[in-house]
Amino acid sequence: MSKTRYEKGLAIRRQVLGDAYVDKALATADAFGEPLQSLVTEYCWGEIWGRDGLALAERSLVNLAMISALNRPHELKVHIKGARRNGVSEEKIREVLLQVAIYCGVPAAVDSFRVAREALAEFASEQS
Repeated sequence: MSKTRYEKGLAIRRQVLGDAYVDKALATADAFGEPLQSLVTEYCWGEIWGRDGLALAERSLVNLAMISALNRPHELKVHIKGARRNGVSEEKIREVLLQVAIYCGVPAAVDSFRVAREALAEFASEQS
């Protein structure tokens, strides 16, 4: 494991997902799950999210589309909140989910809009 890439990834992961979410994910990682947490932190967050080619807000928008297409509601909720932390407006999130309806199907968008409403409400209450 690259210590530098891991530390960079951890910092970006905390910035996007919030300390509470990351602390819980790391604290609940047992011997079975810890290698996945290390992999995600180092390569997903440190190597890919840490690249210069896209801003964090742009990466969030791409993620929302892909996660919606894959029908991963838990991850979608986490990344909608992350997108808001990255400065992505509710309007842009809505536009991405409308794009999902056309290219991935209405059922995917319906589920994604439901998850988005929950995530946006939770994010708003966390900011209060």
